[in-house]
Amino acid sequence: MKSIAIRIFAAVTAWLACSLPAMAFEPKPAELGFQPAASPNMVRLHAFHDHLLMYIITGIVIFVFLLLAWVVIRYNAKANPVPSKTTHNVLLEIVWTAVPVLILIIIAIPSFKLLFYLDRTQNPDMTLKIAGYQWGWTYTYQLPPAEGAAANTEPQTLEYNALVIRAPKKADGTLGTPEEDIAEINKYIPEGKGRRLLETDNPIVLPVEKNIQILTTANDVIHSWTIPALGVKKDAVPGRTNETWVRVTEPGIYYGQCSEICGIDHSAMPISLYAVTSEEYDAWLSCASGGDGDPRSCVQKLDFDAKYRKNQKAHEVASTTTQPNAQKTGASE
Repeated sequence: MKSIAIRIFAAVTAWLACSLPAMAFEPKPAELGFQPAASPNMVRLHAFHDHLLMYIITGIVIFVFLLLAWVVIRYNAKANPVPSKTTHNVLLEIVWTAVPVLILIIIAIPSFKLLFYLDRTQNPDMTLKIAGYQWGWTYTYQLPPAEGAAANTEPQTLEYNALVIRAPKKADGTLGTPEEDIAEINKYIPEGKGRRLLETDNPIVLPVEKNIQILTTANDVIHSWTIPALGVKKDAVPGRTNETWVRVTEPGIYYGQCSEICGIDHSAMPISLYAVTSEEYDAWLSCASGGDGDPRSCVQKLDFDAKYRKNQKAHEVASTTTQPNAQKTGASE
């Protein structure tokens, strides 16, 4: 019995080891695990999941499996024709009550610490306000004060909408084909490297290595602004402003989606984010706020795609039948 259990455990462990994702910037079909972390938030989420929860979950699964196997073998009708009529065991009842409580305490203490860490940053370098609506996002940046401006001057803002890039709906209301969607994306992103149903006409641009305060709200129903690689997921609720923060540690292109079912076009609320150097961010902000172009055209003028998509493979139509939750592509893979 013991040797069989050891063989089963070894086989399961080997299968999991072969199935875990490589450190790639785009998830592949049938992979397991989180995306590579690109923020301190996600690093801590990785650690909490991989170094605590997985050990507890694995131990519970193995224990329950072995317990069931033992019961089936030891107490089947052939091996145990006269079953016991025992109905109570005080020690056993105490143990199976106390052990789950202890497990929950072990999980709760670090999870509370993590929740407080993810909640907000004390001294943000900048603020990004996000408003969800059916079906898109509105982003608002607070611009730095102009030289010589009075201290009580109302701060200027840059505000724009971000909608999914896809082929226009047909006259009868049906959606375009994957090929038509990609043809539309190619108008914005060169060499077929845009990601279907994950690109927006106006992306977010943020600087790396800055503490960024994120404020979320909604104009109609509840949405949820989520970028998995950054460890950010915050509900956008009408009439309420929620707060979180992020610090992107690696330049690249990050993708996410609305994670709260919000209506018929819920799946058409992607998030695309360019994380760039501080100098590139300042140049983009000056371009987008100075009337030199919209956020996407400024991305094109500054050649972000050539830099951050240079190792990204061209999009394959055949792979668009399944839609991943989120993707990330970076300047180096």
